[in-house]
Amino acid sequence: MVADVPPEETERCCLEALKAGYRHIDSAAVYKNEAGCGSAIRGSSIPRDQIFFTSKVINISYDEAKATVEETLNLTKLEYIDLMLLHKPMGGSENRKGAWKAVRKLLLIMSLITPIDIWIFKLVEAVEAGKVRSIGVSNYGVHHLDELEQHIRELEAERGGKGKGGVISINQVELHPWLARKDIVDWCTKHGVALQAFAPIVRGARFEEPSVKKLAEKYNKTPAQVLIRWSLDKGFIPLPKSVTPSRIIANADVYDFKLTPEEVQELETDEYSPCAWDPTVRKLEE
Repeated sequence: MVADVPPEETERCCLEALKAGYRHIDSAAVYKNEAGCGSAIRGSSIPRDQIFFTSKVINISYDEAKATVEETLNLTKLEYIDLMLLHKPMGGSENRKGAWKAVRKLLLIMSLITPIDIWIFKLVEAVEAGKVRSIGVSNYGVHHLDELEQHIRELEAERGGKGKGGVISINQVELHPWLARKDIVDWCTKHGVALQAFAPIVRGARFEEPSVKKLAEKYNKTPAQVLIRWSLDKGFIPLPKSVTPSRIIANADVYDFKLTPEEVQELETDEYSPCAWDPTVRKLEE
């Protein structure tokens, strides 16, 4: 993830990450650094189809989404975007339902382009043109997800039956032991929705926690590596961020150990301590 990475540093950081074995770069229009991501992807020796590039639309209106896709493609100079996320659930129920209405056509179109399941909002033209491969949500709370399920049921009734309203496939939210979000995790697990975890190392704010230090010493790993491993052992897709080459490399070196189920549980708390913005708690009318 390249949130808060200065534009002039982004290309270098992404190239360092790709060299270290990373194959997913997560950006957003609001980060103002998509150009550097594109330069790194194009400048690497890695085939384009082996790098997964994500960006995000900050507003859910049709015109904003379409303009953002075009701007992202122009800035990155990429032929397509692997994943576009709806960055936040705000905008009101009617706008969210209206955004979802195109999903069935989107699924039909994308089924001819890629075997990946495709989901969410009005980017039909972008998908038809092959500019976007897949679409998802970010920062959705349980009430937003419940509402989306209701919208899907309504669309199924309007469009002729089960499966006609689209599928929710992914939700990207802040997740770590001090923001375990049991309600969202349980909902997504029950409904087969994958979870991407941003801020999995809590921006370094919890490295001195006794439970983290104990496990770091036991496994001869850094606190960041322990927290990334916690995310993986919970079944999440962690999105760590660093601008330091040594840390970029270290954050990927997490596959030679696993936490026990007891250690995973021991790390997890009942705290609600986000280190970033949290639209998951916003009301439906907002």
